[in-house]
Amino acid sequence: MTKPKPPSTAPRRRSAGRPSGDERDLRAHLLDVAIARFARDGIGGTSLRAIATDAAVTPAMLHYYFGDKAQLKQALIDERLLPALIPMRERLAQASDDPAVLVAGFVQGIGEVVAKHPWLPSLWVREVLCEGGELREVLFNQLIPSLPQMLAQRFAAAQSAGRLNPNLDPRLLVVSLVGLTLFPAAGAPIWKRVFRADDLDPQTLLTHTLALLKDGVGANTFGASP
Repeated sequence: MTKPKPPSTAPRRRSAGRPSGDERDLRAHLLDVAIARFARDGIGGTSLRAIATDAAVTPAMLHYYFGDKAQLKQALIDERLLPALIPMRERLAQASDDPAVLVAGFVQGIGEVVAKHPWLPSLWVREVLCEGGELREVLFNQLIPSLPQMLAQRFAAAQSAGRLNPNLDPRLLVVSLVGLTLFPAAGAPIWKRVFRADDLDPQTLLTHTLALLKDGVGANTFGASP
């Protein structure tokens, strides 16, 4: 009696039609592993072999699901980055013109996105803000064309109507909102270590940011004489 052959560990050829549930789960897992690597080491500094090692699969398996690295990056954009940010943009577009509502909507929206996608702040810093980042053009061509301009225009309209501090620049207000949300999240490993602040959870950061934007740091703080 012959012994049954062990199952093959080689990647299977993709059959015609929709992928099975197991294939979709594995593909999603591989994409998650790739994003974690991209956020840590940068897209340019990450090889398919490194991703395969992290995922405990062969490089051939990555090729099976994504083709080359350019296609893997496009999958990150189409399946993770845009779906994470576009719903927030659409909610803000439908929000009222009250600047306080817009500010709170942006801060809370970013908080929700980061909670669901903790890789986003680090990836943002590496691949959008840093010169040569591989996602900067995606920002300009697919994300920026509406959100920052739309917010700045609505802040400017509120300012003209006397509902926003006249000393603010509506464009820099948008920049400030990004700085108060994505940067603290990206720097969390550093400031948590500096302040031994493991008790500062995302909800605490959200409450702090909204209080800072609403009330500042205290009455007459910047107008007091030394």
